[in-house]
Amino acid sequence: MADNCNDQSWIAELESALKEDGSVDIDGVNEDPFIPDALRPEIWKSCLFFNHHKPPYFDEIFDLPEQKIIREDCQNFVDKLGNAEEEKLCVISDVECLVSTYCRNTGISYTRGNGWLDLLAPLLALGLHTEDTYSLFEGLRSRYVPRSYGELWALFRLLLLYHDPNLCSFLDTKKISPESYAAPWFQTLFAAPCSLPVVTKIWDLYFQQADPFFMLFLGLVIIINAKDHLLSLKDSSKEAVCEAVSSIPSGLQESDIEDLFALAQEYASRTPGSFRQDLERRVFEDDEVAEGAEKISQALCLPVSVSELVENIHLPPAIGEELLRFFLVDCRPADQYNAGHLPTAFHLDPTLMLQGTSVYKMAVQGLLSAQQQALDAGSSAGGEHLCFIGCGALHEDQYTHMVVAGFLRDYRPYVSILSGGYHALHNYFGDNVEETMSDHNQESCRVCLESGSQAGNQNVGTNGSSTSPSKDLFGKIGAVVKSKSAEVKDKLLEYIVNPTGGNVSERHVSPNDRRGKRYRGGSAVFTIDDSPTVPYAYMGGDEEEEDSQYETVSVSAWKTRPDLIASFECQEVKMNGQTYERRRLFKKFLPFKGKS
Repeated sequence: MADNCNDQSWIAELESALKEDGSVDIDGVNEDPFIPDALRPEIWKSCLFFNHHKPPYFDEIFDLPEQKIIREDCQNFVDKLGNAEEEKLCVISDVECLVSTYCRNTGISYTRGNGWLDLLAPLLALGLHTEDTYSLFEGLRSRYVPRSYGELWALFRLLLLYHDPNLCSFLDTKKISPESYAAPWFQTLFAAPCSLPVVTKIWDLYFQQADPFFMLFLGLVIIINAKDHLLSLKDSSKEAVCEAVSSIPSGLQESDIEDLFALAQEYASRTPGSFRQDLERRVFEDDEVAEGAEKISQALCLPVSVSELVENIHLPPAIGEELLRFFLVDCRPADQYNAGHLPTAFHLDPTLMLQGTSVYKMAVQGLLSAQQQALDAGSSAGGEHLCFIGCGALHEDQYTHMVVAGFLRDYRPYVSILSGGYHALHNYFGDNVEETMSDHNQESCRVCLESGSQAGNQNVGTNGSSTSPSKDLFGKIGAVVKSKSAEVKDKLLEYIVNPTGGNVSERHVSPNDRRGKRYRGGSAVFTIDDSPTVPYAYMGGDEEEEDSQYETVSVSAWKTRPDLIASFECQEVKMNGQTYERRRLFKKFLPFKGKS
């Protein structure tokens, strides 16, 4: 009896709040996060900013180019709803009117399988007027449904890589991208794979979150919780694994939803949030990528902005215990690190990779040991989340990217990289760099030297005239030519005296030794699988020069060669940190036998 009274008083409070200002905080009224059936229409309207949308105009003119497809899909959709036969015709007409009006008002064409009808199902279940249903549908799509999916799939993969690199690697090995299994999840906000009662409860909590990215963390929990089952399918086909992943949400029950959201909130709180400010407008408002902006689809791991990093390292340990904390790994060369670094950054010289595996492994073990000691001591420098700091210049960070790739290859979670590296960090602090950086030395700091050089280019010349950029450029070229002239002269004299080059040292063959373009002007001799022949371009570096060094071959033909030992898929990490799918083939080495 008491519980019933409490429920009635809660509903009364909700109704009063909705009448006052049209909005309500359910958590502040009752501990139960789910919405009563009687109040769901009004609360969903409030969450979707129902009053901000103009009333639709239904002209009921069905003359769109895709009208036939819309009508067929609406008929199939209504057949699945289970309405009485005498109601079906009316419902079909209403649904077709909703979809057609939305297409006409927004200029977006309807395509089969775009998830619109699945989104309409929970809204139709509210039993509202057609105008109200349309406004809710418009608000739902504009606020929570992505407009652009390319970067969304890349982001979801990076989130999975951040929290469970082992599972991410397994799916990558199977060539299963998020698009192939999560499209029905995110296009329909889980309305397609889940039952109507489950979707209703998911949307109750999802709208209260008011975070369009939260669906990614729901998907993350769903797929990670099924990790053991998915890894057991390692010998299954790509199609079987993909189907297994895609069907996971269909097993959700109403009793699972509250725990699902609690886990998703935990994952969200333990994930760097920099991607939100960079991607929200591009994903949910379809803004174009700004010129020079980093594409997350080519990121090696999850990027972290300078502002988020600085805010994180200044959190007191007591406050940040339950939040993510970064352990900073500065991967610049020793001379650059010694000229200025963050006080809490651990130095890992990436050039140690060139000195031998044992030396580098020892340095990594030292890093992990220092991280654990800082965590045990409750130090402000301690954190489970590794954030790597490079130079910030693409041509200098190739070793940093190799280090990061090594940690990912070892399935280490919580790996991120600072966007812009030390250069962006230095610029962020500006005039306060001396107070915030340790051991900062302007005479040795690379960023300070570059800034001084750029300022010097604008100084007045010795003859009293301003030095123009073009003259400065040619002056630099002239200086380089003069400095090299003596060296070239000595080498030329040496060649004249000793033309045979008897002191030439032995070395491995390099791809750069192959000169000249093969099959120039002719048709392609090989093709990759059965795909159309396209010019091969080596991504990164001088593409025109690289084109002349590589030939297009058929992978399927190579797999049938008797001298092939093994083949496996991998990723190539460019100097700028971008990754590309590759396949590496190994064949037997047959030594050349000369004449005896």
